Amino acid sequence: MAHKSDFQFSIREYKPSDEHVVMSLFHDGILEHIYPAFFKAMSNPDHIGIALSISMAGYVLGGSSYFQALLFGSLWAGLIYYCCHDIYNSYMMGRLSTDMADIQASYLENPDNGFWVAEANVNGQAKVVGMVAVVGKRGEEEGERFDDLNGGVSNKEFNQDTGDRSYAHMRHTAVAFAWRRKSLGSQLTRKALDFCKERGFSRVVVDLSSPQTAAISMCQKLGFVQTASHCNTHANRWFAKLATINVMQMEKLI
Repeated sequence: MAHKSDFQFSIREYKPSDEHVVMSLFHDGILEHIYPAFFKAMSNPDHIGIALSISMAGYVLGGSSYFQALLFGSLWAGLIYYCCHDIYNSYMMGRLSTDMADIQASYLENPDNGFWVAEANVNGQAKVVGMVAVVGKRGEEEGERFDDLNGGVSNKEFNQDTGDRSYAHMRHTAVAFAWRRKSLGSQLTRKALDFCKERGFSRVVVDLSSPQTAAISMCQKLGFVQTASHCNTHANRWFAKLATINVMQMEKLI
């Protein structure tokens, strides 16, 4: 049954006719994190020190050339930007070649999975402005979820208290820019949580990258707790280290 709000949002199951707008939301929702990640990385004290050192080296090697100093500093900034871009672009391409390549088969043909879109009433016409998906995992070993932490940390106390090895993985939550700050992200998340509870899952897991501060804050307000963090992405792990990006695993008991 559709959920409605004062902004005339309705949340319904994905249909094949939604494919074009869903792909656009997915594409924009992933790549929009590149610039925040880049600026966050460049403001890191270690990176500031490296940038200044490299610029000074360029100044000296260039015979007191300010242009050389600027060039060397720009090359460092370019490397950091490339790392940020590759991390998110690699994730997007990986998803487009797997579950997002066939949403019907990946999500709607398995009763433990789900994919929903949010519609807004725009001039009397329904327009898709958000989406969320869930993948159910039954009977998986707890260790399977944390094998690739690569030096990260996990909240073992939280994990042990739950006992049940089954959980649901929430993913692909996205809201069109013009429709943000209207609680739509929270409504989509609650829709996913309701589905997971109906399917008998006691835990819901979501993975977020550290630059996604708004999404992290929203999940915390809805009762999610960080249970692990790592730098294992779809890109080279050194790119994640240079970009200072961590993947945060958050869980909620329902």
